[in-house]
Amino acid sequence: MRYDIVFTTVFDYDGPVAESQNELRAAPASDGRQQLLHYDVRTRPSSRVWSYSDYWGTRVDTFGVRAAHDRLEVTAEATVETSVPARVTASPRRYELEDPAFRDLHLDYLSRSPHVSWTEDIAVPARERVEEAGDDVVGAVLSLHRYIGTGFEYDQDGDTYVGVPIEEVLASRRGVCQDFAHLMVGMCRSVGIPARYVSGYLFARDGQAGDDPADDRIEVQTHAWVEVAIPGHGWWGLDPTNRQEIGVRHIKIGHGRDYDDVTPLRGVYSGSAEHTLGEHVELRRMVAAQQQQQ
Repeated sequence: MRYDIVFTTVFDYDGPVAESQNELRAAPASDGRQQLLHYDVRTRPSSRVWSYSDYWGTRVDTFGVRAAHDRLEVTAEATVETSVPARVTASPRRYELEDPAFRDLHLDYLSRSPHVSWTEDIAVPARERVEEAGDDVVGAVLSLHRYIGTGFEYDQDGDTYVGVPIEEVLASRRGVCQDFAHLMVGMCRSVGIPARYVSGYLFARDGQAGDDPADDRIEVQTHAWVEVAIPGHGWWGLDPTNRQEIGVRHIKIGHGRDYDDVTPLRGVYSGSAEHTLGEHVELRRMVAAQQQQQ
């Protein structure tokens, strides 16, 4: 499936600021499941944009505005084509997770990070679910995925914040997509399964329900899911919020240890003014060229 994406962020300041320096992570990734076809970033006031790939492989667009300004508008436009991900056909045993070469390769995604720092409150239920699944790694991951997908309530009011500890999410049994992604990543890592946090978009009017909308042009918010490393297969994408594997309607921007590694936009400025933030994302769905030819 092919999508056009328009991501717009506006900072309104209550007074003039200067020397604004920013980092944007909004470019969809190119990998085995999706391909970035077009990407462009514009800012107002205008600025020169310099791009690079960070440690995790995510494209970062950096730009600065030196002149005094009381409003900063950033627009990123992209066209991306997604496909059905490869099915997991490997059936590794849990002892394969202990292979030194496998662990060394995935060390970043086995360790604690700022938003994924677990205690026994997380590790104990994780071990229980894994033991129930027996010796099968895929079964263990699915058990953790079902545990979160069926046992937690989506917070309709959004009464949460990015830095909420995963122990609080577990205790309250409620949260939003980033909370569920952080919790699943923490539970996986606590039992020795490498897992990483993914930021992107889901083509759905309701990010909680994940239903396929009839309209081909909708407004969305950023979405979060997880990727788990399976020996003999590679990274397996799962969406615990919607209790499903990722598919053609999931558009990946980037991944990392947790949210901090893929924050959409962060920056600093010189001045004492306060700011308000407005964000708007529009997705337009089109049939990909190869589908039209069939």
